[in-house]
Amino acid sequence: MAKTKRKIPAVGTVINTSELKPLTALHGRELVTWAVRKVIDGFRTSPGAKETIGIEEIVVEASAVIAGIARPSLKPVINATGIVLHTNLGRAPLGTAVMEEIAPLIAGYSNVEFDLKSGCRGHRNDHVAELIRYVTGAEDAVVVNNNAAAIILVLHTLAKNKEVIVSRGELIEIGGSFRIPEIIRAGGAKMVEVGTTNKTRLADYEKALSKKTACIFKAHRSNFTMSGFTEEVSLKELNRFSHERGLPFVFDLGSGLLRKPANLPLAHEPDVRSVLALGVDLVTFSCDKLLGGPQGGILAGKKELAERCAKNPLMRALRVGKLTIGALTSACRSYFSDELLMKNNPAFSMLNQTEEELSSRAEKLYTAFTQYAIPAEIIPGTALVGGGTLPDLKLDSIAVRLIPPSGPKSMKQKFAEKIYYTLLQREHPLVAVLREGSLVFEIYTVLDTDITEITTAVKDALGDG
Repeated sequence: MAKTKRKIPAVGTVINTSELKPLTALHGRELVTWAVRKVIDGFRTSPGAKETIGIEEIVVEASAVIAGIARPSLKPVINATGIVLHTNLGRAPLGTAVMEEIAPLIAGYSNVEFDLKSGCRGHRNDHVAELIRYVTGAEDAVVVNNNAAAIILVLHTLAKNKEVIVSRGELIEIGGSFRIPEIIRAGGAKMVEVGTTNKTRLADYEKALSKKTACIFKAHRSNFTMSGFTEEVSLKELNRFSHERGLPFVFDLGSGLLRKPANLPLAHEPDVRSVLALGVDLVTFSCDKLLGGPQGGILAGKKELAERCAKNPLMRALRVGKLTIGALTSACRSYFSDELLMKNNPAFSMLNQTEEELSSRAEKLYTAFTQYAIPAEIIPGTALVGGGTLPDLKLDSIAVRLIPPSGPKSMKQKFAEKIYYTLLQREHPLVAVLREGSLVFEIYTVLDTDITEITTAVKDALGDG
């Protein structure tokens, strides 16, 4: 049976409509033509499409296609979740101090690989290494594009086609379903598991040693905790064990705290400076967690091992660009003093908040809501550090809860969900928390400058309802 030939306007006819002329002027004829062709091809091949397609239908759909391409999908977001290092919201916020410093570096040219003293080619890692050495006490450091890359580079350099011993209790899964065993394999090493999930002793490492053993590897359980009938070998013990047998000891710290500032709830989190002071050969960690920088990974420690890693051909694939280097060096300079950390590092500023500051901000949001007759109440809240760090640390916070209309529980839940998803669709999205059928704004991660926009967003969302 012959196919029915659909009546579809020509591409040129659609492009020249008055409705698409503003989009052509704004984005260029090439994009508009591509979008129109895409829509027409879709109508032509769709088995359920009508026989006659009007110009208006094509214009509407083509305009949507153009908007999807031309409008940025990456947007600044208001974080009202109470999670300081929210992985899905970009982890560590960089803050205005970093942005002001790097703006001229990325707007024009920079000496990213140019030695201004010699006038010859330089090394991009030099811009960061001395800072890391100073702040952490490392002999040397190498920057790559994330912590998984740092682990892969270390193991590919030190243990390719050889064995790496690691405790079963440390075979963690990190974000995006990436797992330590897979990362070790990606580094070209063979993983040798020792101990059990809950108990690993030095004797287990001893039994696993062989002529193929290249290094001892330990991973910080930064995104979960184990309690009860457990036992693990301390960093100090495992470091001594490794060195007595002439093996390098590698510690995946992950969370990236360079050093511990005073008066913050970080007492149980290992930091790079303290770990290296124990004599650990290499430490790997993220830049965009507790360090407070951009996405990146660092391996720091013994000079000879770091230099070997830097000379690995994989560095060409794993190296970072000027944007990362600029933001990372700026973030690291905040570690010169606790005062600078609290001032310039947004994550540490949040962790340093007082109960009075949180109460004041909650009161401001509540008052702003009441001015527009938005039913709300102030309630106790809970904040988290997030980003795969300090999983058992719950921070006392304060929250503002929208009071739903009276009615059945299911109706209240639908109300909260509707407002929640409406707030996500704004040009400047607002991410709050759906909790027990209510919509909650956790004040811990809300800035004073967010109050007015949150109020306007909720007012508009309620008006749309």
